[in-house]
Amino acid sequence: MATATPKAKTPVRTKMRIKKGDTVQVITGKDKGKTGEVLRTLPYENRLIVQGINLRTRHLKPTQEGETGRIVTEEASLHASNVMLYSTTKNVASRVEVVVDKDGTKKRRLKKTGEVLD
Repeated sequence: MATATPKAKTPVRTKMRIKKGDTVQVITGKDKGKTGEVLRTLPYENRLIVQGINLRTRHLKPTQEGETGRIVTEEASLHASNVMLYSTTKNVASRVEVVVDKDGTKKRRLKKTGEVLD
């Protein structure tokens, strides 16, 4: 009996409303309530890397002779659904909506405050 080979999945890129440089607040998990700046977005995984959030420690072995091993603390990614955009002026987290201006350009706006992001 022949076995079927699994078909390779094509990666799906998620349309993210959060961009690099945005300030976000974590709404669930061990870092709930903390805010930070988005350092990097991973749209194929729908994940973000936020400064100072979800820290992990890595133990690195020495690579060259005479070098000592060290412990490095770095940010790990977290899912985009676990964060909300954060208004630094009003100090409140909000959902985001995409609004089309009169001239046809798309802008992101916070629903709670009405603050335009770009």
